[in-house]
Amino acid sequence: MHPYTDITGRLLICCPDRPGIVAGVSQFLFSHGANILDASQHSTDPREGLFFMRMVFHLENTGMSREELEQAFKEKVALPRQMEWRIDYTDQRKKMAIMVSKYDHCLVELLWRWRNGELAVDVPLVISNHDHLHKTVADFGIPFYYLPVNAANKAEQEQQAISLLQQHQTDFIVLARYMQILSPGFVSTFPGRIINIHHSFLPAFAGARPYLNAYTRGVKLIGATAHYVTDDLDEGPIIEQDVARVSHRHAVDDLVLLGQDIERQVLTRAVKAHIEERVIVHGNKTIVF
Repeated sequence: MHPYTDITGRLLICCPDRPGIVAGVSQFLFSHGANILDASQHSTDPREGLFFMRMVFHLENTGMSREELEQAFKEKVALPRQMEWRIDYTDQRKKMAIMVSKYDHCLVELLWRWRNGELAVDVPLVISNHDHLHKTVADFGIPFYYLPVNAANKAEQEQQAISLLQQHQTDFIVLARYMQILSPGFVSTFPGRIINIHHSFLPAFAGARPYLNAYTRGVKLIGATAHYVTDDLDEGPIIEQDVARVSHRHAVDDLVLLGQDIERQVLTRAVKAHIEERVIVHGNKTIVF
């Protein structure tokens, strides 16, 4: 029996828009015995002329390995249509590392949903620049690494964090209110694989004290933004956002509590979209199916 006889894959595509793309992909999968379970697509305006698609398919008793399937797709479909593409398989659980400082609301939300089976990942480690959440993480049975950071040791501690993440074969990293700016070297080690939650509806009120700034400005909406990390602080491709309506009756502490609830929801939705391979990054934008 062939080692790979039961495959469920998620195919993501970006390519120049032209007639016949859906037909070509569908025909290829059909000819290889696939049952298409879900398909979503998006075309940009004609000036940009791009086509994006996500297709979930299942092959049973195909007699073809994943490598053979991908090579055939590359030769017969992708290259002739100038596709950027990837296939992710549902039986390969991603490894999600978490980095956090003192605030626990996003961390606990992720770990609670992970323990309850809502996030189909493994969590091999949590890294923090403070020791406050050691017991919280230990209660979930997850290794906790305390790497205090100051101006003198920042580069050394970052390299230690990179080593730990690589040793644990981390697929992606979630900054669950990790209050340190990552260096370009760190970001380039994990390109497109670091998700951050910012406690503001970007691009408004970027920086460390958005709720105070929002209160001072008298805003009527507050929000949170989850995005991929790039070298430009808080300006990476946005995955998910949400807002809540507020008024003059809300003090700064009220805004913080409301904001933390939004942060938990927004970060969870962004992480789920990443895990489920529903995000295509194009430039500094995302297509989220």
